Amino acid sequence: MTNKNLEFWTGEFGHEYIKRNLAEQTNLRSRFFLWSEILRTIQPALPKSILEVGCNVGINLRVLKMLTDAELYAVEPFLEALEVCVKDKVIEDHNAFNTSAYDMSMLDDRKVEMVFTSGVLIHIPPNDLKKATDNIVRIANKYIVCVEYFSDKEEEIQYRGYQDVLFKRDFGSFYLDNYPELSLRNYGFAWKKATGLDNLTWWLFEKK
Repeated sequence: MTNKNLEFWTGEFGHEYIKRNLAEQTNLRSRFFLWSEILRTIQPALPKSILEVGCNVGINLRVLKMLTDAELYAVEPFLEALEVCVKDKVIEDHNAFNTSAYDMSMLDDRKVEMVFTSGVLIHIPPNDLKKATDNIVRIANKYIVCVEYFSDKEEEIQYRGYQDVLFKRDFGSFYLDNYPELSLRNYGFAWKKATGLDNLTWWLFEKK
């Protein structure tokens, strides 16, 4: 992310975000159903290692810890949130990286079997998006999962009174258009009324 975006998410707004998105049973239950649906496509050969880029306090990773035996990794620019993941033993300290999607040089090519984002790419300015996805695709050995808001055209949305911090688009097409080594395995939609999740679209890609 740009310095402006990083300052936004690692400052006071980041503190408030943690307070609104606690690892409570309601949040965990909704994510449990989401990930059960995503992973159903590749069962029984579930990934042995999983990296979340932008994990915050690790709600997704907590669920994946229940659903898989994978070694879990996390990238998170907000140290306070990452420390919660480590303190709660969601991930091991040596697998927790206090950095952004732009700077993941400490992770080797094809290091992790599955790499994913959930509600992260929407907060990256369009001109910087490919810097982040280049890293995601580089590090993934087999699967990439993208869970984000969808729009069939690129558009900026005001986010809690702020500008320049939320951008919707067709992220599935973005991946396929920019990375010919990817193929679509499955996709789906988490309808808020039924799931409690915020009308999220997900894509599961396989890497050659």
